[in-house]
Amino acid sequence: MAQVWAIVVAAGAGQRFGQRKQFALLSGHPVVAWAVNACRRCSAGVVLVVPPGTDTEARHGADIAVEGGPTRSDSVRRGLAQVPPEAEVIIVHDAARPLASDELFHAVIAAVTEEGVAGAVPGLAVSDTIKQVDGAMQVIATLHRDSLVAVQTPQAFRADDLRRAHAGAGEATDDAALVEASGATVRIVPGDAGNLKITTPADLRAAEQLLGG
Repeated sequence: MAQVWAIVVAAGAGQRFGQRKQFALLSGHPVVAWAVNACRRCSAGVVLVVPPGTDTEARHGADIAVEGGPTRSDSVRRGLAQVPPEAEVIIVHDAARPLASDELFHAVIAAVTEEGVAGAVPGLAVSDTIKQVDGAMQVIATLHRDSLVAVQTPQAFRADDLRRAHAGAGEATDDAALVEASGATVRIVPGDAGNLKITTPADLRAAEQLLGG
């Protein structure tokens, strides 16, 4: 069985939330602790990446905590540097998704261990019509939603492919984009509508309701 490590990215400033949402309390525990605990159940070790200037002694259950960088990709690279070289699969998970299920973790891990697959990402079908616009908010194109998915974390990668993708110091909104750009294959697995991303206080209240239910 492949050795799995996880990186929990919790280095954001939480501008839309109004504070660092990853440290807000969800049913009595910080949001980040829920994300770390979810990773803990399916991995040999967890690296937590926290905002610059944050006390790295507060690991919230992770094995290692490190300060992040100025961008998300920089933060992942700093976490990646702490993952032991013997790790074969690396999960990257956003701290802002505290409700990711064990089944979702197992699905991406199973997919990435298949021959020829470098990364596996949860995706949900897009139900809204999506239009591409320019800087003046004029429509350039209407995209065919049948070929679109909205992606989530956790995302799993073969360790060598993820390290290679980050070696170029590129920037992307998720790690799958960097792996795709390297020419490697990324597979979509079914996402989970209950895997909420905490972006606003209303999202936190919705997560509380889901936990209560």
